[in-house]
Amino acid sequence: MTITSGKAPTTTEAIPVPPSDRTTARKAVWAALVGSSLEAFDFYVFAYFSAIFAAPLFFPDLDPAAGLLGAFAFVAVAFIVRPLGAAIFGNLGDRIGRKRTLLLTIAIMGLATGAIGLLPDFATIGIAAPLLLLLLRIVQGLSLGGEWGGGILVAVEHAEPKRRGLYAALPQLGSPIGTILTGGLLIVLPMFIGGEDMLAWGWRIPFLVAFPLLAVSIYLRLAIDETPVFKSLLVNDRRERIPVLSAFRKYPVAIIVAIGAALLGIGSYSLMNTYTIGYGIEVLGFSYPDLALATLIGSTLQLVTIPLFGVLANRIGSARVVAIGAAGTLLIAFPMYFLLQFATFPILVATMIIGGILPTLAWAGLGGLMADIFGGQVRYSALSIAYAVAAALSGAVPFATQSLAIATDAAWWHPGVVLAILSVVTLVSAIVASRWSKPVDAAVIEA
Repeated sequence: MTITSGKAPTTTEAIPVPPSDRTTARKAVWAALVGSSLEAFDFYVFAYFSAIFAAPLFFPDLDPAAGLLGAFAFVAVAFIVRPLGAAIFGNLGDRIGRKRTLLLTIAIMGLATGAIGLLPDFATIGIAAPLLLLLLRIVQGLSLGGEWGGGILVAVEHAEPKRRGLYAALPQLGSPIGTILTGGLLIVLPMFIGGEDMLAWGWRIPFLVAFPLLAVSIYLRLAIDETPVFKSLLVNDRRERIPVLSAFRKYPVAIIVAIGAALLGIGSYSLMNTYTIGYGIEVLGFSYPDLALATLIGSTLQLVTIPLFGVLANRIGSARVVAIGAAGTLLIAFPMYFLLQFATFPILVATMIIGGILPTLAWAGLGGLMADIFGGQVRYSALSIAYAVAAALSGAVPFATQSLAIATDAAWWHPGVVLAILSVVTLVSAIVASRWSKPVDAAVIEA
C-alpha cells in the first residue's frame, strides 16, 4: 500500500532524475562524512571540555557548582537554537543549492569552534568573555541546524537507488568519529600537559584543531558537484519561493513522523553518553576512565556496524531498519539496566556495546527514511527542521532521566523507562514511514 506523507496526494508531475556516476557519488559521500565528523567533533568537544575550563575561566566569580551550571547552560543553548538554524539553512539549501549551503554551514561551524580556542578569559576582558563564548555557542548551534540535512542529501541525491540506504548511513559515521576524536584528546592531552597548564592553555588545543579539519572539509566540498535533484529543480524552474513554509504546508504529518523517527537515534546518545556516565560514577561506583573506555569501545564498534546497517537498508529499506532498531532497543532496555547494577567492567562494556548497536540501527537508517518521505523541492528544509527539533527534545533527556531518578530514589529501572519511551515513539514513527512511498528520484516536481 502506498500513501502520501502530507494531508492528501499532491504529486501531479514526476520528473525522474538520473543519479550521478559512482565516482561523483563516492566523492559526495566522503565530503558529507568528513563534514559530519567535523560537525560532531566541534559540538562534542565543547561538551567534554566545558567542565574543565568554562567554570574557572569564564565564570570565576561564581561558586564551582554555579559555574558548572553556567557551562552546562552554554551546552544547552546550542540545542535550543538548532531549529532556527534548520529553518534558515534548510531554506537556503532548497533555494541556492545543497553544495553552497553546506559550504556555509561547515565554514561557520569550524570558524566558531576555532574562535573559542582563541577567546580571552574573564580575567583578561571581564564580562565580555562569557558573552563572547555564548555568542559563539549560538553560532555553532545555528550552523549545526543546517549541516546534518545537507550532508545526508548530498550523499543520497547523488547515489543510484540500490545504494541509497548505504550512502544515507555513511554520513552518520560522523557522530562516532567525532566522539572518538574528542575522547582520544581527552585521554591523550593530560598525558602531556599538567593540570595547571591544561587550565592555562591546554584546553584551547581541541578547539584550535578545528581549523585544519575545516580546511580539509572545505577542500572536499568544493570538489563535489551539485546534486542531480537540485539541478532538476533549477532546470524546470520548480523551486519553492519560501521552502521552509512550504515544507510545513505540504508535509505536516511527515515532519511529525520524522521527528519521532529521529528521537531514539539522538536521544539514546544523550542517555548513554551523558546521563549514564554520571549515573555510573555517582550511583554504580564506576571510575571515569572505565566509563570513558567503555564509551570509546562502543563508538569504535559503530564504525563497523553503521555501514553494515546501511547495506541492510539497501535490501529492506531505511524505514524498516529504523523499526528493527527501535523494536530491539525496546526489548533490551530494562534487562540492560538491570545487569548494569552488578557493576563489573565487562558488564559495563557489554551494556555500551549492546545498548549502542540496536539504537545504531535506528541511527543508521534515519537519513534514508527522511529522504524518502519528503519531496525534493523542500527536502533540505524538512530534513533539517525534523532533525533539529528531535535534537532539541533529546537535549532534555538527561534532565528528564535525572528527574525520574529523584522521584524513584534511583531505582535500577528508571533509565530503562526513558529508553523504552524513546523506542516506542521511534518504532511507531518508522512503521508509519515504511508505508509511504516517495523515491528520491521521483515525485521531485510537485504542484
